[in-house]
Amino acid sequence: MATMESLIGLVNRIQMACTVLGDHGGEGMSLWEALPTVAVVGGQSSGKSSVLESVVGRDFLPRGSGIVTRRPLVLQLHKIERGTEYAEFLHAPRKKFTDFAAVRKEIEDETERVTGRSKAISNRPIHLSIYSPNVVNLTLIDLPGLTKVAVEGQPESIVEDIENMVRSYVEKPNCIILAISPANQDIATSDAIKIAREVDPTGERTFGVVTKLDLMDKGTNCLDVLEGRSYRLQHPWVGIVNRSQADINKNVDMMAARRKEQEYFESSPDYGHLAPKMGSVYLAKLLSRHLESVIRQKIPSIVALINKNIDDINAELDRIGRPIGTDGGAQLYTILEMCRAFDRVFKEHLDGGRPGGDRIYGVFDHQLPAALKKLPLDRHLSASNVRKVVSEADGYQPHLVAPEQGYRRLIDGSLGYFKGPAEASVDAVHFILKELVRKSIAETVELKRFPSLQADIANASNESLEKFRDESRKTVSRLVEMESTYLTVDFFRKIHESDLNPRNMSDKNSRDDKHSRDDKHSRDDKHSRDDKYSNRSGPNAAPDRYDDYHFRKIGSNVSAYIGMVSDTLRNTIPKAVVYCQVREARRSLLNLFYAQIGRKEKEQLGKMLDEDPSLMEKREMLAKRLQLYKTSRDEIDSVAWK
Repeated sequence: MATMESLIGLVNRIQMACTVLGDHGGEGMSLWEALPTVAVVGGQSSGKSSVLESVVGRDFLPRGSGIVTRRPLVLQLHKIERGTEYAEFLHAPRKKFTDFAAVRKEIEDETERVTGRSKAISNRPIHLSIYSPNVVNLTLIDLPGLTKVAVEGQPESIVEDIENMVRSYVEKPNCIILAISPANQDIATSDAIKIAREVDPTGERTFGVVTKLDLMDKGTNCLDVLEGRSYRLQHPWVGIVNRSQADINKNVDMMAARRKEQEYFESSPDYGHLAPKMGSVYLAKLLSRHLESVIRQKIPSIVALINKNIDDINAELDRIGRPIGTDGGAQLYTILEMCRAFDRVFKEHLDGGRPGGDRIYGVFDHQLPAALKKLPLDRHLSASNVRKVVSEADGYQPHLVAPEQGYRRLIDGSLGYFKGPAEASVDAVHFILKELVRKSIAETVELKRFPSLQADIANASNESLEKFRDESRKTVSRLVEMESTYLTVDFFRKIHESDLNPRNMSDKNSRDDKHSRDDKHSRDDKHSRDDKYSNRSGPNAAPDRYDDYHFRKIGSNVSAYIGMVSDTLRNTIPKAVVYCQVREARRSLLNLFYAQIGRKEKEQLGKMLDEDPSLMEKREMLAKRLQLYKTSRDEIDSVAWK
């Protein structure tokens, strides 16, 4: 089995590592809290400092009136076989203190560094390690003394603040309570026993210490307490004789004080029979043996907590991203992985796995048809405008049979209106694609850690989308221009045949009604037909090519043709938009970006992977914690079962 020294030393190392990482106990469950500790609790002037100095064998703690201990002091004692004893502070690594008066001064300075010169308290501990042949392996936590009244210079809440701090330590199930009570005070009024009884009612975690036995009135003793009759604990009470104020003023050597204490118990008629189990030396050995026993007992739960924390940290590192390599190849690989992750999310939006792609269909099914219906064709094909256009097209020579140039001008003018809705559809889809890029970047978990790369991908994607939009605009414009460049001759031939054969008029009317774009054109067409027959003297009579009926007839024919073209464009414009924009975005959104990063140097790639400083700090802290837990687990495995 592991030795006492190895187990306690292991706990000491883990405690120090936890403190470096900001885990110093007193604030919720943590690895620090899972480690067994000994907390020294007592009221002001109960003799706490004297007990600790007796255990250490050195005079090193600040003294004075009021609250002297204003920050928890984690005192780790390390037994060495030989050599000069020295002290080290965790906040001042690699600096050894051999003068213990300097240790006292450093404690005072470090306390004021956090709390200032006020009499306020702080729960941030001071870590002090003492290496000496005169100590046992032991860790003690000296807590501020309990008080009942706030004195001048202290906040009104000081009484409650100190009690809450003490409770935050002693209420933990792994904390061993060293309750200090002065012998010249009724044990029933002891602050330390009161709080120990509340958090440890069975007394299994509490060690009672009675100080100042030599200061009791003559004829009285403390046997009822020391022998457990006044208040029984599961562990034996230990009596301590503190140095007198005269000894302190004379700087009496602590080793001499230890001998004097032992002589007092051996020569005392009241306590002589208890002498082997009294004194600071016995107390230190008793606590060390018990601490080692508790550590051994708690090892399985400590290992379980360490394993759980390792799993939690690994999961969190996976979520925020692992550290990346510093060489150019690793950086390029990371960038490409981030791009692929973004591309997967973007395609899911387009393909329906995530919301957003359906908005593109909305452009084709609602926005485009609505825009086509709102085109000002009624005004353009009104009788007055038709007359004007046809007359201008004829010039000085009126048309002989049919105003073909007038037809062409009217059709060209009508088709010109289609470019607006066509380009609006292109722009609407472009806006949706840009929005999907933004959403995809935000939803790509792997990218959250790289704000610079997010911006680079967004810029590259938008640049590609701009090119796709330009190409799409050219394509839909060509579709409109193609309809204007070459007219469907059969449509007009059938109209001419219907005019020559009145028996086919009903069929012609049906076609006109079918291609008419709205009810108004239908009404105009009907009115034209009525005028046509009312002005004819016979079935084959030709109309006056300059009357209103003639121009309404031209407008109706053009309107029917434009209706047919509108139906065609309503189907072909979405095809062109999807082909030029959606399809290309799905296939090659980041192709240009891939080509660009392939030419970048290592320093440029590093800048693209510049992370949020707070995230980098968090990952660094998690990595340190992970290393702590893994090292702790390995060390426990190496010493626990030797």
